[in-house]
Amino acid sequence: MVQAIRREIRGYRQPMGSAVARDLAEAVRLAATQFTELVEEPDGPQQHYVPRFKRLGRLEYLNGRGMDGLQAAYRIGARVACRRYTDVARDARFSGEIAVPLSEAVLTHIHALAEESVAGFEEARAGAADEVLRTRRLLAARLLERHGDPLAEPLPDLARRAAWPLPERVRCAVLPASADVSAVDEDVLRVSRGGELHLVVPDERLLTVFEGTGAAVGPSVLLHEAWVSLHCARLGRRLGRLRPEDHLSELHLLHGSPIGALLTDQVLEPLRALPPGKAERLTDTLEALLASGGRTAPEVAAALGIHPQTARNRLRQLAALYGERLDDPAFRFDAQLALRSRSVRRSLLP
Repeated sequence: MVQAIRREIRGYRQPMGSAVARDLAEAVRLAATQFTELVEEPDGPQQHYVPRFKRLGRLEYLNGRGMDGLQAAYRIGARVACRRYTDVARDARFSGEIAVPLSEAVLTHIHALAEESVAGFEEARAGAADEVLRTRRLLAARLLERHGDPLAEPLPDLARRAAWPLPERVRCAVLPASADVSAVDEDVLRVSRGGELHLVVPDERLLTVFEGTGAAVGPSVLLHEAWVSLHCARLGRRLGRLRPEDHLSELHLLHGSPIGALLTDQVLEPLRALPPGKAERLTDTLEALLASGGRTAPEVAAALGIHPQTARNRLRQLAALYGERLDDPAFRFDAQLALRSRSVRRSLLP
């Protein structure tokens, strides 16, 4: 049953050690155990199973999912059970006529379990202290996910329950979890995660409330890319860039800083054997050369504030070290990217 459910329902294909996988395996074990007890003692007490199956429905609700996935899991479990129990009956040489009542018993049992889960789902929904606020927190978390849960409640339905019309574009803002956001409009979704307060802003006009709060505000993005705006805001806050959209190139380079460091090492490999001072001067000269339009000694000299003849000497040394690579567009691109990454890392990272 577990294998069939995991195979056919994408949302249950979690790692075997995950909470979802454990709950699934436990539910299947309980259902099979209860069915066996009912066969042995049809009138025996069964109420101790009710809270277990109500819990499954409650978990679906609390995790922002509808009942479709769980109901499908019950149907798949019943289908597998009918086939396997019929095989057991056949191997035991029971009459073939037992297959029909056996299947009916399985379906009746599964239907009863599903009813308990539905009851648990509805009880959880009815018992929410503040349904709209809870749903808005859930909606914020959903919008900020990079990969959505395939079993999750459809986004328009969730937004409808949250009384939050889905906009075309949003921005995300990041503040400390302890920040006072009492002045923030109620149309701003908010959720606390990892010591931070993450906000989803549906309207450009609402950005004025963040002035002076120290919030890092991400760029405007399409609704399904809200996680990108949040990602920029978090990087920007880390670097003290409260308007990260004005520094996207820096954020891009820093996000891949370990790879940028490797690229820098690769580009500067010919200078590694030189004395540190000389290597640093030639590195600066290489950066100025790559940034110059005509790639001439006077341009390099002006950029570095040195004499043109000094620039010529350094350029000759670079030519000896790098050879034809200085004329290779691919190498020049790599070198510019590497040196820009190096500069950004030095100026912004501790």
